[in-house]
Amino acid sequence: MLNKLYSKSKQEKHLVRALTGGAAAAEALRQIQPDVMAVYPITPQTPIIETFAKMKADGKVNAEIIQVESEHSAMSAVVGAQAAGARTVTATSSQGLALMHEILYIASGLRLPSLMYVSARALSAPINIHGEHGDVMAVRDSGWIQIFAQNAQEVYDLGFIGLKLAEETRFPVMVVMDGFQTSHTTERVELLPDDEIEDFVGVYQPQNFLLNLKNPVSFGPLALQDSYFDFRVDQQKDFLKTKNEFQRICRDFGREFQRHYDFFEEYETKDAKEVIVIMGSVAGTVKEVVDRLREKGKKVGVLAVTLFRPFDYQKIGEKLAHAKRIAVLDRAMSVGAYPPLYTEVVNGVYHATGRKIEVASYTYGLGGRDTFQKQIEKVFADLEKGNISDRVKYLK
Repeated sequence: MLNKLYSKSKQEKHLVRALTGGAAAAEALRQIQPDVMAVYPITPQTPIIETFAKMKADGKVNAEIIQVESEHSAMSAVVGAQAAGARTVTATSSQGLALMHEILYIASGLRLPSLMYVSARALSAPINIHGEHGDVMAVRDSGWIQIFAQNAQEVYDLGFIGLKLAEETRFPVMVVMDGFQTSHTTERVELLPDDEIEDFVGVYQPQNFLLNLKNPVSFGPLALQDSYFDFRVDQQKDFLKTKNEFQRICRDFGREFQRHYDFFEEYETKDAKEVIVIMGSVAGTVKEVVDRLREKGKKVGVLAVTLFRPFDYQKIGEKLAHAKRIAVLDRAMSVGAYPPLYTEVVNGVYHATGRKIEVASYTYGLGGRDTFQKQIEKVFADLEKGNISDRVKYLK
């Protein structure tokens, strides 16, 4: 199927290619045609910006690539370019995202709708360059929309959805892939025609920007005691509204390209007694286990979260309300507390149902450690037996 063109409905021509998640992200960025991309390399993000830079050298994109001395500077350049009215993108990982931390809040507080791909990776120390979600969980409350991809195809598709969501809501967006498991793994990706993507994302029309001489504005105001609180409340109210916009844009994407996304993917959950909740690439492993257990008559399922911030507590609680027992698998730790996704799911289930459903917490895959099907089978076995406690278990 590699490089084979074939016809779809509406006489579309789709190109099927074998791409890593990083290359799929670069393809999406090429079709987005940003005005500016600020770059600083860090493993496992580097293939994104390397591939995009080659596209620039080959004349496939017109973006101004700004090479800076650190990720802090990269995000600062994003803020400056976006404030000037440019469609601006970037990419990072791990310590790079941590170094951006200060400026992430500025980007979201100023309502600058940039797109950032993140190849999620462990944070030091000790030094580890492999995949987990610790870096993106560390900035989950920074005011950035966070969208999680399971595979290279989703990395590609969710880039367009994420950009459109950012520009229509004026909040920055992270599209997150698992470092190495997705960013460096070659998979089948179906690319969409350039002209159709151009129509879908549209021409960027900034609402307020520094270079608009007819309506001059300033950025970076000072807000003291009598106003800062109000800014933050307004930001929260608008941020929560992005859930509906995300769902609307996903519907538009589905109608146009016949690939469908939502807050989460439900896989064999409708009649499931035991359900695993997870984000990222290992959802694929869980689906394979679900298929095998279903063949044996086990009523099991998996719910894979796509939109993590903002988190829709009500909808996820409603989807899980019928389950007898739930296991939440986190690829991150909150040192001294329950893991992030587990906490959100427990709150969602409680507020949606008004009752306490047994929810188990598992941490897996830290530092890129492989997660095997036999470990997922053990989680389902624990659920079936009611082997649930209030402590976090580790899939090592």
